Amino acid sequence: MTAAAAPGTRRSLRSRLLWRVLLPLGATWLVGGGASFSLSWVLAGRAFDRALLDDAYAIAANIGEAQGALVLNLTPGEIRKVLFDSEEREWFAVYDGAGRVLASTAALQPSARRPEAASEFSDASLDGVGVRSATLRGRAGQPYTVVVAQTTNSRDRLLRGLLVRSIAPQLLLLLLLGAYLSRQISRELAPIDHLQRELGRRDSSDLDPIALQPISLDAERLRDAVNSLLARVARGVQAQREFAGNVAHELRTPLAGIRALAEYGLAQAEPAAWKEQLQRIAASEERASHLVDQLLALALADESRDSVKLERVRVDELVRRIVLSFMARADSAGVDLGAMGLDHPVEAWATPMLLEGVLVNLIDNALRYGRGEPTARLTVAVEQEASRVRISVSDNGPGLDAEQQARLSLRWRQGMAGIRLGQGAGLGLAIAARYAALMAGTLRLETSREGRGLRAVLVLGTAAPTERAADVLAAPPERTAQGAPAPR
Repeated sequence: MTAAAAPGTRRSLRSRLLWRVLLPLGATWLVGGGASFSLSWVLAGRAFDRALLDDAYAIAANIGEAQGALVLNLTPGEIRKVLFDSEEREWFAVYDGAGRVLASTAALQPSARRPEAASEFSDASLDGVGVRSATLRGRAGQPYTVVVAQTTNSRDRLLRGLLVRSIAPQLLLLLLLGAYLSRQISRELAPIDHLQRELGRRDSSDLDPIALQPISLDAERLRDAVNSLLARVARGVQAQREFAGNVAHELRTPLAGIRALAEYGLAQAEPAAWKEQLQRIAASEERASHLVDQLLALALADESRDSVKLERVRVDELVRRIVLSFMARADSAGVDLGAMGLDHPVEAWATPMLLEGVLVNLIDNALRYGRGEPTARLTVAVEQEASRVRISVSDNGPGLDAEQQARLSLRWRQGMAGIRLGQGAGLGLAIAARYAALMAGTLRLETSREGRGLRAVLVLGTAAPTERAADVLAAPPERTAQGAPAPR
């Protein structure tokens, strides 16, 4: 396991991309340039060797036989013409079959690497000077060997010329390509640099989306991901602020009331007065606890919009369990609590915890405020349709008109029954509506089918939603004036 590189040793993305492109290109150029240079040098060397061998053939053409011995029929002047080269020095030597020298201008030794070959080439040294020699073997009645040697100045100059002409243009092209790539990479990474600068100069309270004009799909995806993260953080911060403000505002009154009741009880001398005040304190504490539970549930709904995972839920089993849990409370309150549509399996896409939260709020709300006369009835019904499931909670209470029903699901909107009874804070239906939206469902209020009372209907889908429910909740929760009473 290797240690992470220190921040000072890490290179920027721009330099990493540039090197990762130029290094393979440089290696490819090196291999290709080397192969091209080697081929050019081999072909040029063959041309030089062929010219050197032609001189050997020119000398060999003038070898003859006289009186049973080999002779070279060239004068010194003719030999100089044959071996003339304006840039190089040349030497020759002619040997008979016995290895005796017939004519020479230098002590040249024929190559012996391949004695059977008609011609061959080799590198040698003559008087401390490097030369290239050609050895030609033939017969003019008798065998002979001609050796011609030449200095390599022209070869060396050609080698240097090939190096310069093959390497310099490619190096220049590589530099130009590097400059072009650096410019293009900088252009492609400019949106990321802009994004970095925007994030770097923002403070913790600035969570507005970043305006960025991407020039590539990757930059656009990065911008959208950052803006999505900022939106989620902004919603979380907003939910925390609202929760803190709600708790501070709503708990002040019940806590002050509890303190006043306690102080009044402490000022009394009669045990009966103490008992009465303690009962009032217990009732106030129960209302405060209920309010805290609702505030926490509402905060959970606002925080959960990005983490809700829907699954197939057996609605009939969950509804049956919740109804049974409310039976004792309904009996003690004199409410006829019943359920319909639980005789066969019913499935919907939901979250069990949120679905339970919706139903608990609806049934609790109906038990508190939906009591009819002379007999209070509360019915929970489950209806299966082609692509959705309808769960309704109906009471036979006083009911609400259409305008009152539309306003009642807003936060801190409490009906007249709640105000008259001094219960709740106007959060129950707001929590239920928020939970329904998180499950990609809808919650609406309407008049009961009997023409009296209120009916809350939760509609859920039976197929997997094509998009997350949280995406529907991009807008922040509605805000209403604190304490502004609604019809219910």
